Amino acid sequence: MTIIDDPAAAPKPVLYLSGVTVSFDGFKALNDLSLLIAPGEMRAVIGPNGAGKTTMMDVITGKTRPDQGEVFFNGDVDLTKLDEASIASLGIGRKFQKPTVFESHTVWDNLLLSLAGPRGPFRVLFARETAAERARIEEILATTKLEASRDRLGAELSHGQKQWLEIGMLLAQEPALLLVDEPVAGMTDAETEQTAALLRDINRTRSVVVVEHDMTFVRALDVKVTVLHEGSVLAEGPLDQVSANERVIEVYLGR
Repeated sequence: MTIIDDPAAAPKPVLYLSGVTVSFDGFKALNDLSLLIAPGEMRAVIGPNGAGKTTMMDVITGKTRPDQGEVFFNGDVDLTKLDEASIASLGIGRKFQKPTVFESHTVWDNLLLSLAGPRGPFRVLFARETAAERARIEEILATTKLEASRDRLGAELSHGQKQWLEIGMLLAQEPALLLVDEPVAGMTDAETEQTAALLRDINRTRSVVVVEHDMTFVRALDVKVTVLHEGSVLAEGPLDQVSANERVIEVYLGR
């Protein structure tokens, strides 16, 4: 008996961009950009300043509307028709380069405030956490290696610890896709190594897109790399392959 593959049975991409163009005052920040992220994939996105990396993240999260093109989440959810809050509630979490944590709250309360579901200062201050909430926070503390800092204020953390806490706060919202912008900027070598391990661990249960300039960190992630230049994809593949690309060397890596 011949078995015919059913295209409908193939997993839907978690993220699909096709022909996306964004112009600002005549400058094309994105120029016919296409990108596909498979379920459970981690992708590193690199490229020179002005290549369109931040604009791409802005389009995915609803901050910027494309002039043309398609942007779909989980196969059939059209992100171009939704606002930022709706997109976040769908399961797309974004971490900006500069960490933003509640500095006057403990690490524990930062995570409690971020948990998926109805949340607010009154809830945190006057209601006890449920057993399920406590268990989830303990899981996130273990994942981010912040168990020993649970009672410290956000303001007391190192730069690297603040980055890990903010990633933990995103995890508390149970996203299916994490967008992480330059997570190791300003980190020590040890913190950079730990962040790579953290993202690899997170990638076991959800999709991750990482925008980064640090090539040592990108190599440690050991994932497919997309190189952006002038708003479109210049090269794509393993890091060694794109690093050997003459155009990538010319416009980004140098010799």
